[in-house]
Amino acid sequence: MDIDALLLLSFGGPEGPQQVRPFLENVTRGRGVPPERLDDVAQHYLHFGGVSPINGINRALVSEIRTQLDIPVYFGNRNWHPFVEKTVEAMRDDGVQRAAVFTTSAWAGYSSCTQYLEDIVRARRAAGDGAPELIKLRHYFDHPLLVETFAEAVTAAAETLPDAVRDDARLVFTAHSIPAQASSRCGLDLYSRQVAYASSLVASAAGYREYDQVWQSRSGPPQIPWLEPDVADHVAALAAEGTAAVIVCPIGFVSDHIEVVWDLDHELRQQAEAAGMAFARTATPNADPRFARLAVDLVDELRGDREPLRVSGVNPPPLYGFSVNGAPCTTDCTLG
Repeated sequence: MDIDALLLLSFGGPEGPQQVRPFLENVTRGRGVPPERLDDVAQHYLHFGGVSPINGINRALVSEIRTQLDIPVYFGNRNWHPFVEKTVEAMRDDGVQRAAVFTTSAWAGYSSCTQYLEDIVRARRAAGDGAPELIKLRHYFDHPLLVETFAEAVTAAAETLPDAVRDDARLVFTAHSIPAQASSRCGLDLYSRQVAYASSLVASAAGYREYDQVWQSRSGPPQIPWLEPDVADHVAALAAEGTAAVIVCPIGFVSDHIEVVWDLDHELRQQAEAAGMAFARTATPNADPRFARLAVDLVDELRGDREPLRVSGVNPPPLYGFSVNGAPCTTDCTLG
């Protein structure tokens, strides 16, 4: 298949204090989130000067991909500048006919997959006549380069712990929680199964036979069940059991969202240290050259119509493939 460009499609984030509230309103539009909740979340961003790290990371990732790929690379966001609608218009004006779309999410699920398909549909509609064909690349939760990058990050994080507690540190994988009902929205709990599977692959690659996989950053009414256990509750339970150190790996995030730098680096670290636990958080892939190489490999896979690279493990969840112009990538996945 001929591909003449790559679009990196991401979530977006504010880059100054005045952008925080408009950004959050974009994220929550139509969800009935009360203003006071937005005020609370805004403080997380303002703690860092109103700047989310994600846009800077993605620009660095785009630059790295450009050193490895022989076609133009574009960057667009769902919730903040550069908005994907404007990016696809620019691609149209540049004469792009067919582009691959690499999203900063490795997973199935509504927010992590289906919503990106909706972004593609919306952006092509905004571009109108001459909009390029957009092909969303497949899920990559078990790609060898993702597993390798996270496994090396676990090892590096462990090295930051005091010698006396390093060997007994508990490895805890965490991903963004979602409502329990939404977990089954994309076919047989694919999101939670993929996260669990990736955690098992990374733990094995890093040399850990025992580990925990939990969830974080839940929101919404307390009466609605979300995936559990919550990482804060789990760390509290570990502390009560006498665990001396914890290594937290945000397996569900391929870059440092605010949920990583606030929920983990700030709140969870304070909680662990107050309980007398040593704390280490692993790096996410961010703009690591291997993560860029992963994106290039997915493009080459599409170009060459070859078998996907996957790390083999026990009971792998299904791997869903490419999606054209926002259409569902398989009839087995309920995307509605």
